[in-house]
Amino acid sequence: MEQLAELRKKILLAPSSCGVYLMRDHLGQVLYVGKAKALKKRLLNYFGRDLAKKTQMLMAKVADVEFRLTPNEETALLLEFKLIHEFKLRYNISLKDDKSFAFVRISREEFPSIQVARKINDAARYVGPYTSAKLLRSVLKTIRFDFSYRSCHRLPKQSCIYYAINLCPAPCIGKISQKEYKRRMASILLILEGRKDLLIRKLTKIMQAKSALRDFEAAARLRDQIMIWSRISECSSDFICQNGLKELQKSLNLKDLPVRIEGFDISNLSGKQATGAMVSFYNGQADKNNYRRFRIKSVSEIDDYRMLAEVLARRYARLLKENKPLPDLLLIDGGKGHLLTAASELKALNLYIPLVSIAKKKENIYSSQPGKLTVTLIKDGAAINLIRRIRDEAHRFALSYHHLLRKKEIFKKC
Repeated sequence: MEQLAELRKKILLAPSSCGVYLMRDHLGQVLYVGKAKALKKRLLNYFGRDLAKKTQMLMAKVADVEFRLTPNEETALLLEFKLIHEFKLRYNISLKDDKSFAFVRISREEFPSIQVARKINDAARYVGPYTSAKLLRSVLKTIRFDFSYRSCHRLPKQSCIYYAINLCPAPCIGKISQKEYKRRMASILLILEGRKDLLIRKLTKIMQAKSALRDFEAAARLRDQIMIWSRISECSSDFICQNGLKELQKSLNLKDLPVRIEGFDISNLSGKQATGAMVSFYNGQADKNNYRRFRIKSVSEIDDYRMLAEVLARRYARLLKENKPLPDLLLIDGGKGHLLTAASELKALNLYIPLVSIAKKKENIYSSQPGKLTVTLIKDGAAINLIRRIRDEAHRFALSYHHLLRKKEIFKKC
């Protein structure tokens, strides 16, 4: 009874926001995962009198509960699905046999069709189960705006209304190749399986390749997709963010928790319209009110190091002049040379702020901490994922400013 009383106290302090909850035993093992539109209200229901026998058995073992906030119910549904399958939970197993739950059915065709199904009754691929058919349809509707797909049961010989409103790529009349359609289906599966961070990294690489080929229209479309899915998957769980910060503190041997992290990236094309961008993260969350953009003034040729030095000098000379607080950690998009350039610029300002950089291809991590030049982080752990998020956001922000300046230049010439 004392255990339940303590649990109730914690739940009374729970947020009323949308999200996912994880129930744990006294050893910290996850027993059950559920989603809720209002976490506090849903969790208080577990203290009702008319609980099912299975629920009573569960609550007798629960010692703690963890919350992971999400921006909406659709994201909560995907996160719930991911966690249930990740932990293979005993108390969630009944979902697989319950006919009231929904699946995504993907036909095994040259150009697969996607529908919502209640049963597994053929050789098609099924993803699920999901606990809400209504929310699942909403998720698929959102996905379809960015990754259009066919939903017809049979491939017709002419296009339909969905092609006219950009919700189907019309494979029926040869408007999309099988290779491109397959790539699109892979992106949809990443979303349905709750692996949106992997999707964002994949889209970012494609966007960079398109930009390098000067296909700016395609790069802009990908940029918009990245922005949308970044917002949807944005880490709003204090637990995940705090884990990332603690991992960074330990791995980099930092004196304090890096509560405020500022990330930098440089964007230029043949040295023209060169820009710098700074993003700010507070407690692992994007703090967009403190983002800053820099138009490079002192460097005309292609020289990332000198451009980075200019941006850092302008940023921190201003903070010193205005007597404003400094960040706990700086993240630079680049390798060892970028790190040393940044360290040199801070030294010139008589400043010491811990630095970390992430190389572009192999994602090697470098640090300015004594004896920590090369840092090894847990593969796909909270720290490296936080660094990736900050790096990707800095790149997106720098690229968007670069494109804005290019558009302005084009309009001036018209």
